[in-house]
Amino acid sequence: MPETAATADTRTPSGRLALAASGEQIALGPLDGRYKSAVAPLVDYLSEAALNRDRVAVEVEWLIHLTGDNVLPGAGPLTGDQQQQLRAIVTEFDASSVTELAEIEAVTVHDVKAVEYYIGRRLPAIGIENLTAMVHFGCTSEDINNLSYALGVKGAVEDVWLPAARALVAQISKMAEDNRAVPMLSRTHGQPATPTTLGKELAVIAHRLNRQLERVARTEYLGKINGATGTYAAHVASVPGADWQQVAKSFVEKLGLTWNPLTTQIESHDWQAELYADVARFNRILHNVCTDIWSYISIGYFAQIPVAGATGSSTMPHKVNPIRFENAEANLEISSGLLDVLASTLVTSRWQRDLTDSSSQRNIGVAFGHSLLAISNVAKGLERLDVAEDVLAGDLDTNWEVLGEAIQMVMRAEAIAGVKGMENPYERLKDLTRGQRVDAARMQEFVQSLGLSAEAEARLLALTPGKYTGIADQLVDHLK
Repeated sequence: MPETAATADTRTPSGRLALAASGEQIALGPLDGRYKSAVAPLVDYLSEAALNRDRVAVEVEWLIHLTGDNVLPGAGPLTGDQQQQLRAIVTEFDASSVTELAEIEAVTVHDVKAVEYYIGRRLPAIGIENLTAMVHFGCTSEDINNLSYALGVKGAVEDVWLPAARALVAQISKMAEDNRAVPMLSRTHGQPATPTTLGKELAVIAHRLNRQLERVARTEYLGKINGATGTYAAHVASVPGADWQQVAKSFVEKLGLTWNPLTTQIESHDWQAELYADVARFNRILHNVCTDIWSYISIGYFAQIPVAGATGSSTMPHKVNPIRFENAEANLEISSGLLDVLASTLVTSRWQRDLTDSSSQRNIGVAFGHSLLAISNVAKGLERLDVAEDVLAGDLDTNWEVLGEAIQMVMRAEAIAGVKGMENPYERLKDLTRGQRVDAARMQEFVQSLGLSAEAEARLLALTPGKYTGIADQLVDHLK
């Protein structure tokens, strides 16, 4: 088919069809495309539109705060109706607001200045156009930005990420409780080792993840509003009689944040680095969960429940692949990588200010998005697992040599109690079991040949790999 002028206009230099020119909304990244529904709750907190809405909110609240405390002579308290109309600028922020802000920014070439003008346009309708000069009063852009980011990240963590992560840990904790007494062969260095229970191993995972969630939940979200270099210079020059530190502190705390009294032009972002390190650590523990569960699936400890109509392989119809855990691994790696970069980059600023943090912070939503997507995938993957208790039992029954530890420890205890013939217990068990498979009959024959006390011998003869789990089932109670 010959190329027409119309089709030529929509082609790239390489001849590919230019999808961006099609007029359709086509996402460049997977979080805004393939996985959009999984991360949608974060959009209201960490998207560009959410950041602009929060900037509007901070500016509006700053105006109300200044007038409410009679900080500036001649700018007395607003009426309740005026405050309500100002706050409606925030609650009514929508797609058309985003478009209007973009149009203003195209002229100002400054995103925060665009927010100032956006609010200023609306003051005449409220009857307070005389207060236009109070919008952004005493502020540098970073005064608005640091508070807006803090509000967005705080909301995203507390309202979206933490609830999802806690639900996943609760799911794992329930699995631990349900399987607390199911015996399972351990593997240290990949080799058969002292048995445990499936529930206890799942409890270890839940306990580790919970510790990180507790750290995240204790995050301090800091904020500042102290001017161009953190000195309140413009504030004092314009209104020398005000207690500007108290004005700033009370405002930041009113927003639900922690006041940072000492900053340069920027809030130092140390709290962000601390938070992102904790979330990345949670990610990495969860990544370890994925690799372990994947491995247990591969040796048959877990059976995967097929999804009706789903295809595991394009050529091998028998396959049910552990794709949820593999998908989660990839997203956890991406999230942790981004969080590491944010944590290391944001704590550094040349002298009183540079703009590296501006570009960096625009990726906060991406970092949390990949983590949230991974959490969703792990939760869905766990829902499709059945414990194959027969496989676990069979694995234990073919590894009687793991009782070597128990036997040599009983021999040590017998020696201490004065029973003769208990010399070199470790070496004797090593000769019997190292690198060798020992069945039940051979192990019991060995026990009977040792000359143990009657009570100790009976105890060992009653022991099987499946019963050699110590107090593993009781340890699950620590999750409570």
